[in-house]
Amino acid sequence: MSLSGEKEIRLNIPFLDLKRQHAALKAEIIEAISRVIDDTAFSGGPFVEEFEREFAAYCGASYVAAVGNGTDALHLAMRALGIGQGDEVIVPANTFVATAWGASHAGATPVFVDCHPETWTIDPARIEERVTARTKAIAGVHLYGQPFDVAAVKEIAARHSLFLIEDCAQAVGAKYRGKRVGGLGDAGCFSFYPGKNLGACGEAGGVTTNSAGLDARIRSLRSHGSLVKYYHDEVGYNMRMDGIHGAVLSLKLKYIDAWNGRRLDIARRYREELASSGLRMQKTPEWAGHVYHLFVVVADDRERLRKHLESKGVFPGIHYPVPCHLQKAYSHLGYRKGDFPNAEALSEGCLSLPVFPEMTDEEVEYVIKMVNTF
Repeated sequence: MSLSGEKEIRLNIPFLDLKRQHAALKAEIIEAISRVIDDTAFSGGPFVEEFEREFAAYCGASYVAAVGNGTDALHLAMRALGIGQGDEVIVPANTFVATAWGASHAGATPVFVDCHPETWTIDPARIEERVTARTKAIAGVHLYGQPFDVAAVKEIAARHSLFLIEDCAQAVGAKYRGKRVGGLGDAGCFSFYPGKNLGACGEAGGVTTNSAGLDARIRSLRSHGSLVKYYHDEVGYNMRMDGIHGAVLSLKLKYIDAWNGRRLDIARRYREELASSGLRMQKTPEWAGHVYHLFVVVADDRERLRKHLESKGVFPGIHYPVPCHLQKAYSHLGYRKGDFPNAEALSEGCLSLPVFPEMTDEEVEYVIKMVNTF
C-alpha cells in the first residue's frame, strides 16, 4: 500500500540500524576475523599495518597510526605535538566533548569558541580573540560530516605559529575543496566507533599526518613509549588497535564511498522535501563535501517534534544537548550560559534525523512525511 493511501502505514525507523550493515557483510567479516585468528595477530600486527597503508592512501595523507579509539587519537596527537601542562588549545564549543578531552588528557586547557551561525562548525571570526601567549593549537571539527573552513583557520594558525588539528571523527571521506579531510593540517584524528561512517566491530581510531616525525612519536606513545620491543624511550600508553578491527576496517573501507553516496542521496531528499517545514538546516558551502554522518535540524520546539516523531515510529537523536563549555566537567573554567549563543541555540533545538546507508526509500519518505505532518 502506498504511503498516500487512505490507511496510514506505520513504520519503525531507528536512528541507526547497525544490524542491517553487518547482516549484509557477515560472511566477509567472519572470513576477515578468521584470518586474524589463524595468524594470532590480535594486537597491532599485519592486519593493522595493512589498514594503515590503505587508509593513508584513501585520505591522501602520508601516514596513519592506528590507535585504540578516537579519544586516544586526539590525546596522542596533542601529546606528540608537544602540547602539555600550561598550554591552551582552542576548541569549538559545539562538538562532542572528546575534542576537548584531547587537550585535557595532554595536560592542556581547552579554550572554547563559538560556532558559525549557519555552518555550525568553528567560526574563524571568533578564533583570534581567544589566542593568548599560551595557545599552542587549534582543533577544528568536521562537524556531522561537514568540513570546517580549513583555509581560514589555517591562515590564523600560521599567523600565530599554532598547530592545526583536524577532528575527523564524523567525517571519513568528507572533502574540503576537493581533498579528503585528514591530511589538511598537522594531524587528523579519526574515530572508528561502530556507529561512525566507517566503523569497527568495537573501539578503534587513527591519526593521519604528513610528518614522519609526528607519526613516529605517536607510534611510540601508543605502545608504551617504545619503537623497539622492551626499549622504552618515554612514559607511554597502551593504545594500540586490535588486529580484528584492522581487518574489519580494511574490508569496510571498500564500501565507504558507496555508503557515503547513499547518505548524500538521503540528505538531498531531506533538504528538498523538508525545505518548507520551518526547520533550520546546516548550511553547506560550495567548497564542502559533506558525508552526513548526521543529518541535524534545528526546531523551535524540539521536544514536541521529538515526541511526535517517536509516536509515529521515527526515533531521532540529539547531538548535542549540552555544549562543551557548559559541561560539569569544565565548570572550573568559569564559562556561563550566554558565552557562546550559537552553540547554545543549537544545543537547545538540534535534532538528528535517521540517516544511514541501509535506509530504504520507503523509510526516507516516511520520515519526511512524519516531519511535514508535525
